[in-house]
Amino acid sequence: MEKLKHAVGRRKEAVTRVFITKGEGNITINGKDYKTYFPLVYLRHQVEKPLRAVDALNKFDVKITASGGGVKGQAEAAMLGIARALTEVNPDLRPVLKAAGLLKRDPRSVERKKFGYKKARRSFQFSKR
Repeated sequence: MEKLKHAVGRRKEAVTRVFITKGEGNITINGKDYKTYFPLVYLRHQVEKPLRAVDALNKFDVKITASGGGVKGQAEAAMLGIARALTEVNPDLRPVLKAAGLLKRDPRSVERKKFGYKKARRSFQFSKR
């Protein structure tokens, strides 16, 4: 049996663990099919992006456990995790994935709220009188 390859993807507050094996293209997230887990089409495309970049959409089965964050963060974390797992399976795919920008972790996250402010930078409404 093919050895299970795994990787971790992160984005905002979302963390995904990706397990990849040879198969026929099934992608499951937290026990559900990814098409039911991500109802929006652009989020599905985010998850498929690394597999499409290396033309391996129907060659691997992907099992993902996602936690934290929202659906967009989880989809983008899954994208990074799948790209990293593909480089574990075949290191020759790394230049293709890197050129597509799929191996870089997006460092942006929510700025913390400051005291005396309504949000991170938004202050309370100023009243002249």
